[in-house]
Amino acid sequence: MVNSFRPAIVMMALFTLLLGLAYPLAVTGIAQAAFPGQANGSLVRDAGGRVVGSALIGQPFVGATYLHPRPSAAGDGYDAAASSGSNMGPLNPDLAARVAENAQAIRAEDGAGVIPADAVTTSGSGLDPDVSPAYARLQAARIARARGVSVQQVQTIIDSQTEGAFLGFIGQPRVNVLLTNRALDARFGAEG
Repeated sequence: MVNSFRPAIVMMALFTLLLGLAYPLAVTGIAQAAFPGQANGSLVRDAGGRVVGSALIGQPFVGATYLHPRPSAAGDGYDAAASSGSNMGPLNPDLAARVAENAQAIRAEDGAGVIPADAVTTSGSGLDPDVSPAYARLQAARIARARGVSVQQVQTIIDSQTEGAFLGFIGQPRVNVLLTNRALDARFGAEG
């Protein structure tokens, strides 16, 4: 009977060492060597080296001087421990009311006009760090007024922070909210 179990135990130990230890360590080592920033969470630091966020995780910005992110359904908003969408379908009256409320708030803050879908809807995770270029442009006039600069100056920063589709055809153009707000602060001073 021991002879029957010996190959199974040896194989379990071998594959545990190989796939449970060696492979993860090799992948982690390669990631640290080839892509250290991404492997460590794409952390964004201030001039003093203090971590102010991650380029991969959305966070709230509410001041008029800042580019605002998409709405979040993660916990009380941008709570990574409660990351999820709202799971509301398009016919849900609560979703329709929330979208209408978000649209009304954007019109009050940023003026009338076409409101992009990402401005009033949450992402699947509730932690999307990016907005569409259309939503970023919609906010440019408010940011310029609050900072006392021209709309063109704000638009230039937004344009410089706009990333195109990956490989030119995968995904949509996007603007990272945290990186854009850092660029606005670097150019015009923090909090306008």
